[in-house]
Amino acid sequence: MPSRPTEVVLVRRWRRGRLGLLLVPAALLLLAVLAATAYLGLATPSGADLPQRVSTIAGGRELRPDQVPPLLAQAVVAVEDERFFIHHGLDTIGTARAVWHDVSGLCACEGGSTITQQLAKNVYYQSDDRVARKIPGMAVALKIELRYDKAAIMADYLSVVPTGYNLVGAREAACAYFDRTLPELSAGQAAELAGMLAAPSIYDPRLNPELASSRRDHVLDRMVEVGYLSPTRAAAARQEPVLTGGVGHSPNCG
Repeated sequence: MPSRPTEVVLVRRWRRGRLGLLLVPAALLLLAVLAATAYLGLATPSGADLPQRVSTIAGGRELRPDQVPPLLAQAVVAVEDERFFIHHGLDTIGTARAVWHDVSGLCACEGGSTITQQLAKNVYYQSDDRVARKIPGMAVALKIELRYDKAAIMADYLSVVPTGYNLVGAREAACAYFDRTLPELSAGQAAELAGMLAAPSIYDPRLNPELASSRRDHVLDRMVEVGYLSPTRAAAARQEPVLTGGVGHSPNCG
């Protein structure tokens, strides 16, 4: 019968062997992640030319940070990217929630992309499909966050985001839908504009006024939840009409 010390030695050797077997795939996975990270770092745009690209897409009418009304920025953050001001380009919580929503709902309904990721997509990956641009877009979003502050990122995003009917940017949308400049937008209009960015053709108030109204009210609810808007002001905003302008560009807000 083996002695007690012999049994202890055998158990220790077995445990070390098992640990070694576990370390091998872990090390390989780490090397793969590091290699992929290095490749993406070299193969994706640096973001240095972001201002020039934004200006080209916006037709030379890109927004400066001081031209973005706080109310509009808050509406966009509330409905699109609640942790925009604290993340570094990627929102792991939002992504995990989106994946769970898609899996449980058996659909690809949620994107989970941050505002910075959407900016990267609109500027660098417009022609790529959702799967092809996802990982490179994440890498570029991280690079953008390292180069630019949040105010500049928001201004660039609102300069190039599609807003329906071949309109580009929040400024054009404010003119076409409300016959107003961005600083003139009411709380309801800011919420409506922020809400339609996810799907301009679906939430176009000229085609689907009921959907546009429902989406605007959802944004107002989110603004109240986040603390950007009081319940009283949100209730008043819900009484606003969803469309006050017309198709095209008004000379009053150009």
